[in-house]
Amino acid sequence: MGTDDQTNTCSFHMSGALPAGGDHLGGTFGQSPTLDSWYPQRLRVELLHRNGVDADPLGADFDYAAAFATIDLMTLKSDIKRLLTTSVDWWPADYGNYGPQMIRMAWHAAGTYRIADGRGGAGTAMQRFAPIGSWWDNGNTDKSRRLLQPIKHQYGNALSWADLMVLTGNCSLELMGLPTYGFGGGRLDAWEPDDGTWWGPEVWNPHAVASPDEMVSRDERWHGQNGDAGYDLQSPLAASHQALIYVNPEGPYSNGDPLGSARDIRITFTRMAMNDEETVALIAGGHAFGKSHGQVPASDIGPSPEKAPIESMGLGWHNPVGTGSAEHTSTNGIEGSWTPNPTQWDNTYLENLFAYDYEQTKSPAGALQWTPTDSEAPKTPDAHVPGQMNPLMMMTSDIALKVDPEYRAICERFLADFDLFTLAFSKAWYKLTHRDMGPKHRYLGPEVTIADDLLWQDPLPDAAGYSLDEADVAALKEAVLATGLSVSDLVYTAFSAASTYRDSDKRGGANGARLALSPQKDWAVNRRTVPVIDALRNVQAAFTATSGGREVSLADLIVLAGSAAVEQAARAAGSDASVPFTPGRVDTTQELTDIEMFEWLRPIADGFRNFVSERFEEFAPGVAPEAAFLDKANLFTLTAPEWTVLHAGLRVLGSNWDGSDVGVLTDHVGALTTDFLVNLTDTDLIWTKDDETAMTFTGRVPATGEARWRASRNDLVFGSNAQLRSIADAYAGSDGQERFVRAFIRVWSKVMMLDRYDVNGHKRYGAMAA
Repeated sequence: MGTDDQTNTCSFHMSGALPAGGDHLGGTFGQSPTLDSWYPQRLRVELLHRNGVDADPLGADFDYAAAFATIDLMTLKSDIKRLLTTSVDWWPADYGNYGPQMIRMAWHAAGTYRIADGRGGAGTAMQRFAPIGSWWDNGNTDKSRRLLQPIKHQYGNALSWADLMVLTGNCSLELMGLPTYGFGGGRLDAWEPDDGTWWGPEVWNPHAVASPDEMVSRDERWHGQNGDAGYDLQSPLAASHQALIYVNPEGPYSNGDPLGSARDIRITFTRMAMNDEETVALIAGGHAFGKSHGQVPASDIGPSPEKAPIESMGLGWHNPVGTGSAEHTSTNGIEGSWTPNPTQWDNTYLENLFAYDYEQTKSPAGALQWTPTDSEAPKTPDAHVPGQMNPLMMMTSDIALKVDPEYRAICERFLADFDLFTLAFSKAWYKLTHRDMGPKHRYLGPEVTIADDLLWQDPLPDAAGYSLDEADVAALKEAVLATGLSVSDLVYTAFSAASTYRDSDKRGGANGARLALSPQKDWAVNRRTVPVIDALRNVQAAFTATSGGREVSLADLIVLAGSAAVEQAARAAGSDASVPFTPGRVDTTQELTDIEMFEWLRPIADGFRNFVSERFEEFAPGVAPEAAFLDKANLFTLTAPEWTVLHAGLRVLGSNWDGSDVGVLTDHVGALTTDFLVNLTDTDLIWTKDDETAMTFTGRVPATGEARWRASRNDLVFGSNAQLRSIADAYAGSDGQERFVRAFIRVWSKVMMLDRYDVNGHKRYGAMAA
């Protein structure tokens, strides 16, 4: 993402006087060029170390689940609901109720979620930080969070900002009459901005007329034209525009086109894991409350929180007109309410949408909106001026529900059955605010049991009452190795089972053994695992037959088989090492696996397995495979040393998806040696690209021209990137072998346990036992 100043000039300017010696401090305190501006193609390995324990004031030992358990949830909810109707002078509540604006805050926190890579969502309260907190579509959410600060201080660290924001949204809905579907706590706050998520290709334009902080041009993130068959968003993006949560409420390009708006809505909400019914329920349900604010043109509004002057104390979008709030408030530029009673759950939004015709009008701020043509249509009371009645308002994105045939049919069902609509909105809101939390057993609090197991939660059956003991583990390892399956195949299969995990939304991983189910078993990258799974099923059946009815899950057996292979590989390299194993994984069923949603976990690229899909350029145009590899390591929560060691170990163990020798820089495949790192950093080799695509390379001996090794970009990056090469050097030396084996086992164990929330709970830092 670009910066406000698109020039590359070196500026050390600071407002006010510099301290003594300040001319030497420009690189720290001024606006000096960054590494990224000097070297835009640089691989940002340091992103792996963001939001680590050093940034966390609570430390690595803080147990959020235990702290959250000390809260009386009903008392907390009562405190929140009392605050919602206690208006303050500095930011008066519309209609005397902060509920509608808190719903918007919670919705916009959760609405950044996207299914393609699991990033976004309410789970870490990233709305507090740039860039999300300063997006134009999040205007004045800073006021909502500031209003909640007394509650946050009252409950301290037992209540994360992320949980507080979502719970406040729930309390707001309940206060206004909607029966919510449940609430699960357990969201861990981030402590620094996320500058590693790619939100789109747009750049900041401080001179944009439409709004000071709005991204300009949506063209780069879209394929085709709105209405064409090939019209779609660039992956993994979900919002139609970088500064928006979903779509432009005035229509594409603010053009007032309802059908075009409907197409944008369907694409963006689908990318955020919502189907048509959930989409309609969320829009219609959300617009049953509150109002939109558009009294002052965007060009008159002050800068966003991240750009505001220091005395603003983190609040942005200063409005210089009148009191700057109440009847003078301006947020997205559209002015008005959708219903006559904006603080009560009812069906009047849909009733009014379909009962009247609407014409395009302009708000006081100049934004395009819609007003009933019938002068007898219901009016809505002004939010702050007693006795004043205003026309109803609809956005272009509201009219879209009326003109799109599929959306209209759903609206008509909801119109005919208010109870159906109520349940649909409650469940869609629950999904919206919990989608990024992962398995249900991560949820905390007494309201979790209100909700049933839902398919989007990737449910797993309950674990059996018994557990494998040490004798069982030893017997199973022996049985696995006796099959004759190679170290490479066993390691590859276990890693493939775990490799779908992504920490962004806690989905995927080895638990559940979904590697043996559709769609994962049918992916080309997993083809190599099919005969291994078949052989392991035989081991599983034999164990049950000879152990007095005791059973081992296929999920446990896959991981255990990989661990046994790693131990054998370590012995082959001269190290007698043991890989920890924690049983308890379960096998899920095809019926509990949402094939469409799991298709989003299909890898486009996986550097660990040297896999680059033929769809890679389509989904990631202009992205180098090593950049996608860094993203994969990030989703695994790996540090740079862990990334380096895991990759180097998997290569010498023969982890390529197609069994090729590319990157397998060893003559002893299957032995856990440092050969990959030693040979990669060999100064007696010259690497040259095989063709103009520069995707594969050959390492040659200069004196003879002998081709010694072949490698991919995913391999050479550990020698070409300065930070990664320095780590490679730490293990490639004569004293590196034992350290390497120990480090590989730690990171292998960590990856195998990433999805074991039944064991790890809400831990954020450190490696875990497998």
